[in-house]
Parts: sequence; structure tokens; C-alpha cells
Amino acid sequence: MALYSEKVMDHFRNPRNVGVLEDANAVGEVGNAKCGDIMKMYLKIEDDVVQDVKFETFGCGSAIASSSMATELIKGKPLSEVSQLTNKAVTEALDGLPAHKLHCSVLAEEAIQAALQDYETRTGKHVQA
Repeated sequence: MALYSEKVMDHFRNPRNVGVLEDANAVGEVGNAKCGDIMKMYLKIEDDVVQDVKFETFGCGSAIASSSMATELIKGKPLSEVSQLTNKAVTEALDGLPAHKLHCSVLAEEAIQAALQDYETRTGKHVQA
């Protein structure tokens, strides 16, 4: 069996939604000191829906794939759904990650949660968690 699924390899080789979102109104940045991965998520939220999302990730292939998949899972979704996204959902959408790489999906979840927290701070609107 291959170490990484075809979906992981596809999102690593062809990441979706990469870059900086200049008009973002929510930004979350997280890192893992143990592995050195850093993720930054940019969200453009309008009418309680994620209209656009971009990411920048410094890290391994699993971190890039997790970031890419997470952006695909939340784009166009209402904040009530976005706030419920889990690392397990990211991992499942990627058809799995090796056990020693599960922390990458956790970082993706944490980056989105950090962006939602930033949105709450900026707007004063509570995001359902």
C-alpha cells in the first residue's frame, strides 16, 4: 500500500486556493514547533458565508495537502458549517493520512478556527462553534 493516497498526492502537487487573499476579513496563523509546519488561512466572509479562501503553508506535503483540502471543504459554506470542520473530516476527505502525519490535518483545523476567532474579534459577531 502506498504511504499517501492519490488525493493527498494530488492536493500536494496541485494545491487549490494557494496564496494571499488581499481583501480577507479573517486571518488565522498557526504552527507546530515539533515539526516546523506553519499554516496561514485567509477568509473572505460575507453574509456569514465563506465567499473565498486562500492559504499559505510552510511545511511538508501532508501539511500542504491538508491546507488545500480544508480550503475546498469550507469554500462557499456558511460559518455554522465551517466552525464544525474537524481534522478528522480533512483526513477522511484526503482518503487518510499516515498516523505520524495526522498533526497536519489538526493544523488545518486550528488555522480555520484561528481565522474564525479573528473574524469574531474584528466584527464582534459570534461564530457558532
